[in-house]
Amino acid sequence: MRFKSSFHRLLRAGALALVAAWLAGCASLVGDPTHPVDPFEPINRKVMAFNDDLDSAVLRPVAVAYRDHMPRPVRHGVSNVLGNIADVWSFFNSTLQLKLRQAAELGGRVVINSLWGLGGLVDVASDLGLEHRSEDFGQTLGRWGVPSGPYLVLPVLGPSSVRDAAATLTLDRYMDPLTHIDHLPVRLSMFGLRAVDTRTNLLKVTNVLDDIALDRYTFTRDAYLQRRFAEVSRGRPALPPLDPGDTWDGRDDSPAPAVPAATTPPVGAQVSPALPPPGLPAPEHNPKP
Repeated sequence: MRFKSSFHRLLRAGALALVAAWLAGCASLVGDPTHPVDPFEPINRKVMAFNDDLDSAVLRPVAVAYRDHMPRPVRHGVSNVLGNIADVWSFFNSTLQLKLRQAAELGGRVVINSLWGLGGLVDVASDLGLEHRSEDFGQTLGRWGVPSGPYLVLPVLGPSSVRDAAATLTLDRYMDPLTHIDHLPVRLSMFGLRAVDTRTNLLKVTNVLDDIALDRYTFTRDAYLQRRFAEVSRGRPALPPLDPGDTWDGRDDSPAPAVPAATTPPVGAQVSPALPPPGLPAPEHNPKP
């Protein structure tokens, strides 16, 4: 009976994820036509302000204290264990995306680190050349052509999109092993430890962001969309070039248009330097995803 109930909950979570993904595709066709990637910007900015206040009051101080007072080997061990748990779901998503070699490597990571790495405490697999790859159900949906939909900032969870939020709150949450820990205090402690570990690993990134970003919201949004586009496109066969007149609307199912071939200007004509798309840095300065 317990298995049957769990199976029914899994089916409901999958159905909710597919319905939300379909709505994401519909939502990408509406909104502000002058800014199709972020039609919810006013709401998103308010949610980001709430997240920033929460981070300043709670998460960042706890992460700094954890970094300063917890020995580095202990912190690395915690990160390794949590990463080993995450590799299980990444293995299934790699399989669903038909990235079979990557799935085999992730499966090997879980087995090796669980058996010879003391339950994942020591990352033996990386020393053997089996690298960690993060794959979630949002990437799986994008891999099979589901558009990301508008950019969305979630309370506490941060940057996302309609498609990724649907995946995060349904199948990703259900398939998280921590969700199925029966003992409530232990489950909450593990979620809290993972939140602190994640925030600690992002301390350097947020420090740089505070120093260089004139508008933290737009910088974070553009960085998130570029990173997710790279993650979803990873391993996908190259698509034929699009018409140079097309514009990229931020959807994961279409790459940025190819730059038209350069033409020789008339003699005496004034040549202006090429400019990057609005809101994005020049390609040579783009950080590698």
